[in-house]
Amino acid sequence: MATLHFHYGAMSSSKSALLIVNAYNYRQNGIDIEVIKPAFDTRFGNDNVKSRLGIETPAMAMPNLTNYTPKPETKVILVDEVQFFAPSDIDKLVHCADVLDKTVMCYGLVVDSNEEMFPASRRLIEVGAEMHLHESSCQINGCMELATHHLRFDAQGKVVRAGEQLALGDSNYKSVCRQHFNQLYHGIKTKVK
Repeated sequence: MATLHFHYGAMSSSKSALLIVNAYNYRQNGIDIEVIKPAFDTRFGNDNVKSRLGIETPAMAMPNLTNYTPKPETKVILVDEVQFFAPSDIDKLVHCADVLDKTVMCYGLVVDSNEEMFPASRRLIEVGAEMHLHESSCQINGCMELATHHLRFDAQGKVVRAGEQLALGDSNYKSVCRQHFNQLYHGIKTKVK
């Protein structure tokens, strides 16, 4: 039986880069794949997934997976920015894995910059996706702790504590450790290394 995977981590933990590398390797080995991303993610164009490292792979931009059916010859489905899909889309991916016998590899975030779990990510956990943590370090200067959270900043450099989850890009975000998140978001004095 094929499997359902969730590759997750903070921003800048190379999730998209790994998707691109996996897509390349599958293609090199003659395995038919499909790469999917949310349609509103137009940062690097509509028909590709691109990493900040500069590598990219062709992709299908889809608003949802309601009418999605992989081609019969497809063996692996790779989904970028999975957190921006709906829980019902995750159920469609479960169907692809369990009924259509496709390997499904999802890549994305678990929580947003308000420390709230994305509904699609929650659904992946609920349905028992195999979890794969991608580690990265806190982006506060001098900190080497594991990044577990995201801080969102406005144009004046102040922390944004509310707002839409569907904001793309990383220019106004920093991946931070839990201690720096609590210090900068909640104002809690912590022992930060």
